[in-house]
Amino acid sequence: MLTNVMYATLHVTDQDRALRFYTEQLGLEKRIDYPGPDGRFLTVGVPGSPLEIILWPRAAATGQQSEVQPGTTPGPVFLESDDLRADFQVFRDRGVTFDGPEPEDYPFGVRIEAVDPDGNRISLRERGRAGRGDG
Repeated sequence: MLTNVMYATLHVTDQDRALRFYTEQLGLEKRIDYPGPDGRFLTVGVPGSPLEIILWPRAAATGQQSEVQPGTTPGPVFLESDDLRADFQVFRDRGVTFDGPEPEDYPFGVRIEAVDPDGNRISLRERGRAGRGDG
């Protein structure tokens, strides 16, 4: 029987740059950094959370346009905040790029999308009352 989600994978062109973004700008912690025979296995995670995000190397794609509509397309990874508006200010001061000027209310709470140096969209969310399952 399945018991947990272990990893989510983000493809990055520069693992060191990605590691700096996710640790220094978003405040995640480095979990695994193993220089194995098949390449570097690098993960980060939210402190206290068992889920790890693999920062998987890939070559840069040239001329690839993203078909993303700001505010409508979520990222492949959702990170939860207990005060997204306050965290947004901290992240913006650290140089994080967002797809909108400020977090916005939506039916399940508050949301905004951050963008990492490789163009990966990271969905940042604060659950609203209805999203917590308590009515």
